[in-house]
Amino acid sequence: MEPSSRARLLKLALIAVGLIFIFGIYPLMMWIWPSGWGWTPRQPEYEQMIMGIYATLGVFLILAAKDPSANASLIWFTIWSSIVHGGIMFVQALVDNTERANLLGDVPALFLVAALLWYLMPKKVRS
Repeated sequence: MEPSSRARLLKLALIAVGLIFIFGIYPLMMWIWPSGWGWTPRQPEYEQMIMGIYATLGVFLILAAKDPSANASLIWFTIWSSIVHGGIMFVQALVDNTERANLLGDVPALFLVAALLWYLMPKKVRS
């Protein structure tokens, strides 16, 4: 992929992921698919914390889209924290039968975010 195409797609991906983090987590956890995006039993304090952290990260990802190379550490934080968060939830969902729907919901979504941003990061920043 051409570097200019990759850079343009990275900016779009940062905006899209940022908007999903800001506006998508709450509806997914509360209304659209609670079993695939939340945990049982419901834990309002945990849910508020997760929504607050991801909404804040979403704002900064949108700001990072203006100059991704100047914000590489934030993008790499998003990549690696998504891998770690998804990995921990993957193991928890395997261990706890009541959380299996997360294997089709937030777990693959986090790995997808990580893979997409990793793929779109410029090679000079990746090395």
